[in-house]
Amino acid sequence: METKGTARSLSWPLATWAVTRAALLLFVFQVFVFPGPDVTSDVSVIYRGWYEVLRQGTFPLDDVTWQYPPAAALAILSPAVLPFLSYTHAFFVLAFLADLVVLALLLGPRRRPGRSPRGAWVWVAGVPLLGPTVYARYDVMVTAVAVAALLAGARRPRVMGALTAFGALLKVWPALLLVGAVRRRAWASAAVTAAGLAALFAVSMPGAFTFLAFQRERGTEVESLGALVFHVARHFGWQGQVLLNYGSIEFLGPHVDQVSAAALALTGAAFCWLLLWRLRVTRPVPHMPADAAFTAVLLFTVTSRVISPQYLVWLIGLAAVCGSYRASRMGAPALMVLAASFVTVLEFPLGFSHVVVSDRYGVLLMVVRNGLLVVASLSAARRLWRSTVPPAPTAPLPPQPARPRQTPVSP
Repeated sequence: METKGTARSLSWPLATWAVTRAALLLFVFQVFVFPGPDVTSDVSVIYRGWYEVLRQGTFPLDDVTWQYPPAAALAILSPAVLPFLSYTHAFFVLAFLADLVVLALLLGPRRRPGRSPRGAWVWVAGVPLLGPTVYARYDVMVTAVAVAALLAGARRPRVMGALTAFGALLKVWPALLLVGAVRRRAWASAAVTAAGLAALFAVSMPGAFTFLAFQRERGTEVESLGALVFHVARHFGWQGQVLLNYGSIEFLGPHVDQVSAAALALTGAAFCWLLLWRLRVTRPVPHMPADAAFTAVLLFTVTSRVISPQYLVWLIGLAAVCGSYRASRMGAPALMVLAASFVTVLEFPLGFSHVVVSDRYGVLLMVVRNGLLVVASLSAARRLWRSTVPPAPTAPLPPQPARPRQTPVSP
């Protein structure tokens, strides 16, 4: 009977995953055309161009759109393992396999004490909400590494540290997974792995860290939280421009530098809050690393100068890991992320032309999507603090002086 129940519990998420992912593959292989701009051009044009450079043993030193850590080269070169397919089709197949790996990782520990199948459902339902963009970016591969790192953390901290370091050298943000790591072995393993891999890339391929200079020059992208200032300002005569700059559509013009600086200041404030939280934690719980990683990535995503649609893949993956713990308190923020993912596909690719011209529909989409992410960030931070930091002790009331007993007066 138990075997039948287990098979039944697996059949629904697997069937739903199969149907939704088949639809995504049909869209990226362009059997059916998804409305809006072609999201697969990043793979067929940009990634393929980087592939041709990287296979020569060097990074794209003259391409300012290369803004990724050195291990990203492995993701761009990975379609070479399927030589019987074209580069573009091989990349889509590998993205599909990374998606499957995440599902397998989430389904694996579901029957352990304190675990829940909700996490798998968050992943199954959340990914297709973003449309075919998921398979047309390498972020799903990075997310698979991050999910594996978090799930390994409870029993194998050294594995968590090594995977976290590898993920950070793929796309930086997985470094935030260490925010909630309790065991020092995870930090030590991450440091050793990161140092070793960084040295290997620096010696073997020229220009491994030129991406740092390119990242520094980025402005305010039209989908970011700070961009709302200019979306609204355009209706009141702001004289700036919207142009392709450093690989994304950005606002350029008066006061953009100030808004970008404010975004960096907010990122700094988020880092300070996370540091304060880490110093105040006295009640570590098994799900704390997942909750902390989800909160940290939410905070850094919201305060970033760029919020690309594929960033939501990170959040869905981390929300799924949180959902795999019954005691996690990130249910409401996770639902907000799923809602934001649906609004994201309405914004890109479906309504991106409206966002670029800042018409009312485009501004509304940005207000709703970014508003959901802001509320999810604040809610996650509040829940993380309350679940791991004890309340401040209240000062005892001063003792009240005893009242003198009154002797009754006899008549």
